[in-house]
Amino acid sequence: MALPAALQNLTLPVIGSPMFIASGPALVAAQCKAGIVGSFPALNARPAELLDTWLTDLKKELSDYQAANPGAKVGPIAVNQIVHQSNDRLEHDVAMCVKHQVPIIISSLRAPPKEMLDAIHSYGGIVMHDVVSIRHAEKALEAGVDGLILVAAGAGGHAGPLSPFALVGEVRKFFHGPVALSGSIATGDAILAAQAMGADFAYIGSRWLATKESNVTDEYRDAIVESAAADIIYTNLFTGVHGNYLKKSIINAGLDPDALPESDKSKMSFGSGSAKAWRDIWGAGQGVGMMNDVPTVAEMVARLKQEYDAARARLAL
Repeated sequence: MALPAALQNLTLPVIGSPMFIASGPALVAAQCKAGIVGSFPALNARPAELLDTWLTDLKKELSDYQAANPGAKVGPIAVNQIVHQSNDRLEHDVAMCVKHQVPIIISSLRAPPKEMLDAIHSYGGIVMHDVVSIRHAEKALEAGVDGLILVAAGAGGHAGPLSPFALVGEVRKFFHGPVALSGSIATGDAILAAQAMGADFAYIGSRWLATKESNVTDEYRDAIVESAAADIIYTNLFTGVHGNYLKKSIINAGLDPDALPESDKSKMSFGSGSAKAWRDIWGAGQGVGMMNDVPTVAEMVARLKQEYDAARARLAL
């Protein structure tokens, strides 16, 4: 199946995943200018009225950049929408995305309702939905989403327990549309590996945390660079949904990372009040062991491209 126009003509088959707090206009603009999909959660724009400003400014910045660099590949903007009853901004934020005709919407947690899909499809936008299991994938496709983002074991933030090999392999039995894969992808070799197993795109998050444009503290960046896979803790304590977090931030919060209690899933919260958990407890994936410096986004994309091309050349021998 041909890829949607919004996902064609990229420098690399990469979607920058939307990271709560960390993904702001500077990071998104840098990702798009480097030729990959740049994304951010709608909830990062606070108060809600700021979302209109962010989208207006990002569209102008990218349009001006394209005009000044007519030969450059400029990636599209994607906005993440949390489809959950605790998100009291969903209707407003979707309306803003429709107003600005955001080309890609990334929906999370629950399959988007028909009225949301219809609104996005009305101007040619597409919806990619986060899933961690086959059941979630099937439900999202039944709802009418255009593509799937497979959040496999090892991904930063909310992540599933399944191996990427198992998740991609089973999804490809029944779905032949756009698929992105997430889970410890931090090098160009891993991007090619994701394609080799059946995904169209790599969905990369944690690698952008340790870039100069990410909206995180220097302490957070340093923790990424200093950590390895063994420093990632998988727990549902902080939001009610299992996710991967940096051990150092859990210790800094006065908790024992080796003795965390289970959370009550019925008390999940993803609205405006959940910012503190993500500000103090730092999400990160198991790929942090491959992150040893803090480049700019442009430098990182150039490195990934070099590694990706080198890996393709090796396999062609």
